[in-house]
Amino acid sequence: MLNSDPSERDAPDDQSVGRIVAAGPHGALIVAGIATAIVVALWLAFYLFVFLPRGALQ
Repeated sequence: MLNSDPSERDAPDDQSVGRIVAAGPHGALIVAGIATAIVVALWLAFYLFVFLPRGALQ
């Protein structure tokens, strides 16, 4: 709650923090992988639909 006393909140214990840290950054890696895939897909689409139809440079 907004007006609750900070001393009443449960502090994380070392075991739960250790378990979370041991699990690793899976979510961050998934987000980074999806973002990278989107950038590569956009670059490929731009290359296929813009550069190739224009033909070779003269």
